Amino acid sequence: MFSDELKAFRRLGFRHLLLQVLNFASVMASGLMLWKGLGLFLNTESPIVVVLSGSMEPAFYRGDLLFLTNPASERYHTGDITVYRIPGADIPIVHRVMETRDVFIPLAKLKLPPGEHQLLLTKGDNNHVDDIELYRGLDWLERRHIVGKVRGFLPYIGYVTIAMNDFPQLKYALLGGLGLIALVQRE
Repeated sequence: MFSDELKAFRRLGFRHLLLQVLNFASVMASGLMLWKGLGLFLNTESPIVVVLSGSMEPAFYRGDLLFLTNPASERYHTGDITVYRIPGADIPIVHRVMETRDVFIPLAKLKLPPGEHQLLLTKGDNNHVDDIELYRGLDWLERRHIVGKVRGFLPYIGYVTIAMNDFPQLKYALLGGLGLIALVQRE
């Protein structure tokens, strides 16, 4: 009789653990879907980025959390703050548009209807020279390099991300702790 109760308890324990694992996976999947949906809605691969350097001080400081949009129909203007990514670079760069140029691109080169094409030259507010050296052989940024335009920010909130990148053990401890809490909670 006692062994039957123990078996039933073990089955309940396993079911509870399985339910908690599925609940945790559901929360993670929901977060990913929310991130991707927001990116699709705002037309950007990354709707939120963290400032990692002081190149945009005093406009933005290291650790500021930036909110981005990238409407396809909207043109960029001098003074806009953009986030761009150069092919082969891992980290996007947050800098201000210093100059724009409109050039005509023939149909054969662009594989789109012929028309105006906007090129951008950027510079960090705290830098002395423009970003041409950062472009890795490009003279100007093209629209395809732009991740988005800054629409708002929260100061210093991104320091959590910076700390997790600087100290990977902290990231693993935080993720492990969250997973453990999700597994052992009784709700």
